[in-house]
Amino acid sequence: MIIIVHHKHKTTQVMDAKKQTITSVAIGNTLTQTIYDVSTTFPDVLIVWCNLAYLKVLDVNSIPKVFHHRRILASYNPTANYFLQKQIGYVERSFFVKVNNKVTYPTWMMSSSVGGVHASVINNLYKDLNFNINFDYFINSLAKRAMVEGLFCYSEPKLLQGNFSATAEIKQGSIYETFKFVKQHYKWVWVFFLSLSYLIYEKKITLLPLIKSLFYKQLNTTFNLQQIPTQSTKSVINKREIDVIIPTIGRKQYLYDVLKDLATQTIMPKNVIIVEQNPLKTSKSELDYLTNEAWPFKIKHTFTHQSGVCNARNLALSQVESEWTFLGDDDNRFDSNLIETLFNRINQYGVQVGTTVYLQANEVQTYLQTAQTSIFGAGNSIIKSSLIQKVKFNLNYEFNYGEDTDFGMQLRHLGEDVVYFADIKIDHLKAPIGGYRTKVKHPWSEDTIVPKPSPTIQLLFQTYFTPEQLLGYKLLLGLRSYKNSDIKNPWTYITHYNKQWKRSQFWSYKLQQNPNA
Repeated sequence: MIIIVHHKHKTTQVMDAKKQTITSVAIGNTLTQTIYDVSTTFPDVLIVWCNLAYLKVLDVNSIPKVFHHRRILASYNPTANYFLQKQIGYVERSFFVKVNNKVTYPTWMMSSSVGGVHASVINNLYKDLNFNINFDYFINSLAKRAMVEGLFCYSEPKLLQGNFSATAEIKQGSIYETFKFVKQHYKWVWVFFLSLSYLIYEKKITLLPLIKSLFYKQLNTTFNLQQIPTQSTKSVINKREIDVIIPTIGRKQYLYDVLKDLATQTIMPKNVIIVEQNPLKTSKSELDYLTNEAWPFKIKHTFTHQSGVCNARNLALSQVESEWTFLGDDDNRFDSNLIETLFNRINQYGVQVGTTVYLQANEVQTYLQTAQTSIFGAGNSIIKSSLIQKVKFNLNYEFNYGEDTDFGMQLRHLGEDVVYFADIKIDHLKAPIGGYRTKVKHPWSEDTIVPKPSPTIQLLFQTYFTPEQLLGYKLLLGLRSYKNSDIKNPWTYITHYNKQWKRSQFWSYKLQQNPNA
């Protein structure tokens, strides 16, 4: 480990883990330049940077636990402001911007206050990095581009220890740097969208930053980080024991095929927990094969007249016994090594939540690298069972959209990452809807003004987006909806759309008041 101490982005000291000065690296250079110098001089070390104001509270003992494999980039911002202005939210659609700085949180929003990255990452990517720019811009750019290619990026409070009063304010980037960042890291059209957002929401004309940004090219994101070996030093598996939960309704044959796939696993589930739903009050279970056939695992079968996948999954989660849980669905198909491969990847990356490739027959895999993800699949994910004591599927999303995304976000706010395993595939047959589903009438179904977006999507974004992200989404949805609207007068359309948005907000607020969620 090599620690670079800096003040006002100038290197003041370079030291080892015992805080002994290293004289072979020049001081006085910019922090960005020193990062390059250290990575080329010491290509096999972890590089840590620390603002002089935080040196006394740098937790050197926790650093090896934070950087438990070589493809981790972590930093921590103890202050309220990040380098990029909050208006970046107008164009950013992921859940990585509203950072929970109390826990380990996946984000590309990096800080020069304190952080670290392995030298092999810098050396692997150096041809695509600009070492002549401000370090805060440099590190945010690196994280934004490399996160989707398999660099694991976090806000990590464990880098600093105890309660500390010292702070070093990050000099926030200008509006010009915000436009430059958008032009270099998003498709070109987003700088125009950003300018429009400034005009609509802040009544600011940003013509000069917009024009200047057009002279920058979009930066490359095709990185090959697979050359950096990844094996976590964390021990997350005590027993390779797993329970599988499956909610089902009216898909007898499809569920049977899923059970047959589970019965051929190289690591057998301990329990398969099935929650069968049929809202017909006189109905009984149709799953006769659960008892008529012999299965190599214990089947826990619950039959309920209450329909709803959120409730069904919560019922199943309450019956889990094993150290690990697989969240499945009743129309999946998979290979016999699914569970074994999941355990191997969990062990390799040192995470407690993972999700798989989950494609329908007509879909093509587009994300080809194992990486952090802002999605969560409630029908194709593995999770450490200790976590399900702290989270549940929110019933406010029942019979609508967003319940799986919300569940994943609950996990992230516990300090857990969700990793997408690009080499583990589950086929999602997307079977026809079973015969016992009834049409659900939502409270807003009678509204003369149809809420837009769906109140549950509004609830999801209100919870996990920054205010700027929510406004950006509102503008984007409005522009896209205008194309298909029968209202072609733009002023009439804007008035109508604002009414739809307010109704969505109204019902979202009502959902939040639900005590049974």
